Amino acid sequence: MKLTNALKNIMVVLYRSLKRFPITILLSTAVAVMLIVISELQPIHNMSQLETLNRITLTIALGIPLSLCIKAFFERKESGKVSELVGLYIAGGLVLLLYYFFFLDEFNMVSITRYTAVNLAFYLGFLFIPYLPQKEQFEMYIIKVGTGFFTTVIYSAVLYLGLAAILLTINQLLGVHIAGKVYFYTGLFVAFVFAPSYFLADIPLKGQQFEQENYSKLLKVLLLYIVMPLLTAYTTILYIYFIKIIVIRQWPVGLVSHLVLWYSVIVTIVLFLITPIKNENKWANKFTVWMPKIILPILIMMFISMGIRINAYGVTENRYYVVILGLWVLGVMLYFSFIKKRKNIVIPVTLALIALVSVFGPLSSYSISTMSQNNRLQAILIKNNMLKDGKIQTASEEISKEDKREISRKLDYFNENHSLKEVKHLPKDFKMGDMESVFGFSYETPHYDSPQDYFYLMRNQSEGAVEIQEYDYLFDTRVLYDEKIVSNNIDANFDHSSSVLEVNYQGNLLYQKDLKPFTKELFDKYKSTGGENTVSPEEMTLVDENEKIKVKFVFLNIAGHSDSSTEDIELEKAEFYVLVKIK
Repeated sequence: MKLTNALKNIMVVLYRSLKRFPITILLSTAVAVMLIVISELQPIHNMSQLETLNRITLTIALGIPLSLCIKAFFERKESGKVSELVGLYIAGGLVLLLYYFFFLDEFNMVSITRYTAVNLAFYLGFLFIPYLPQKEQFEMYIIKVGTGFFTTVIYSAVLYLGLAAILLTINQLLGVHIAGKVYFYTGLFVAFVFAPSYFLADIPLKGQQFEQENYSKLLKVLLLYIVMPLLTAYTTILYIYFIKIIVIRQWPVGLVSHLVLWYSVIVTIVLFLITPIKNENKWANKFTVWMPKIILPILIMMFISMGIRINAYGVTENRYYVVILGLWVLGVMLYFSFIKKRKNIVIPVTLALIALVSVFGPLSSYSISTMSQNNRLQAILIKNNMLKDGKIQTASEEISKEDKREISRKLDYFNENHSLKEVKHLPKDFKMGDMESVFGFSYETPHYDSPQDYFYLMRNQSEGAVEIQEYDYLFDTRVLYDEKIVSNNIDANFDHSSSVLEVNYQGNLLYQKDLKPFTKELFDKYKSTGGENTVSPEEMTLVDENEKIKVKFVFLNIAGHSDSSTEDIELEKAEFYVLVKIK
């Protein structure tokens, strides 16, 4: 009886969803059907046919958030006619058709990032359209929708595991062959038919009110007693690091920008979610008041870090997205810091606008990045007297290797992400193989997007078995990174940060070796042939000894980089065996 009631309730939920969002459910189901069709047609040797099917699938998938926006907009009207809704859906269909022909004509970095941004904008639009311009309880509405989403994920996962278990049982116990792709198709059904139907059935109706008591107790505990303390601790660490770089006067680049950026985004989400309870909880109130102000210097540090990077290598799409998302976070923090009567609907609205601006128009990531990379390429050409009357001239004299690599890097950027036709001053129909005839030198492999030379050396496997005669112990450093392995009173420890290996016997240090000189010698030998090389077993073997111990290093691979300004070696990875003989 209980099972029957449960199934009946599920059917009621699915019917309610289908009745309210029929086009969205239809499109979501169509995506599942298209993926099944593509799978059944495999292998598809005609790449043009496969690309067309993928483009159709992506276009249909884009229709899911677009149809949600249309429905949300229609429901805002007091007395909308069905004919108006049909007209909106037809207009949406035309938008999808235009997008298919003009923005999904090929698969590359531009089309994929633009597609992602447009999807993001539409999904955000579905969230804020019902509450435009300034309705109350927007945060509670989002919490309700978010709770429904996570509930749907859990239910869908349980449903799929249950169905998969049934299929496996039929296969194993009843002897009925179940093809592996059936499990995939089952997952598609759950993800694109059941999950959207179940999730949309619980979307709040127009005018639905939320009481303060509806705020999730689980979410409150998670935010107040786990997430916010962790963010406070993380903020303290960032400030200590901030003070450190001021003292040593060396501004950070690279990873720190991403760490600060995603930390700031999480802070923004937390500030949004605790808004309904900030007046009833002192800790939430203080966090809302002080965190936006405290985070401002950290954001400034991030912008300085990105400025150094951009000044050195110009703007690329990735750096553009970091900067524009950082500017959005900065704007949100200033908004939280200085505006007393805040409307948090500003957060998703501005994010949706930024997503669209970043992929369309003269301020898009593509326009800014191509302009920046063209300007840097032009500056290098002018510096080496290779530009005359707007045309590239072959180098009249030997130019530096770094400039050759920089030119190659710029052409690589356009060739991989855009088109060589967008490079200023290049001859028509230029190809990468024409570099020597056009520039006067052949293509130089750009190893690292920094003033460092990357290297990766791999042992030639032709040696077969490794000779271990006369040695007593063997250590495998693939399980030895920063950990000590102890056996029969002997232990070995490899410090990855310093590249130093130590061997102790009966509590006494018998041997210590810095591996950087050996790796630098190999790097100096092979750097002229490029970043990756297969090296003979003899060259990848090092034998060393002292009066107490004999050690043999059998290197499998070595990776790292060399700073061209200091010629120092930074060992990033080294996998090797250590054979030890106690004298």
